[in-house]
Amino acid sequence: MQAGRTAPNPSVGCVILDREGVKISEAATGDGGRPHAEELALSRLPVGAAAGGTAYVTLEPCRERSGGTASCSQRLIDAGVAKIIIATRDPHPLGSGGLTRLREAGLQVELGPLRVEADEFYEEFFDSVHENES
Repeated sequence: MQAGRTAPNPSVGCVILDREGVKISEAATGDGGRPHAEELALSRLPVGAAAGGTAYVTLEPCRERSGGTASCSQRLIDAGVAKIIIATRDPHPLGSGGLTRLREAGLQVELGPLRVEADEFYEEFFDSVHENES
């Protein structure tokens, strides 16, 4: 992962398809790490447009936000997304657990497509999280 415009947050991508499988929104993490990709992709849609659809994300949607706003996992649940495809897990304490929240809310969750590539892309981010745990 290159620490470019989103540092210290990782750069995440999100694509949302409607229930027919047509791409209706996409976004990447904003400059400085805000807004998150899922938040931005959902904000570009009319209310209800993502209901029954599928979201593809490169990193596990966050379980919690440091600023107290709704997490990405909660935003996806509230938007009515039915399925989410996640490339890899997020080891960050605020990110980890988003996948569990999505499953507990009844979303179909698939983990792992392009995991090798995602893990390589996020290697520096993962290392920084583990360094801060020590």
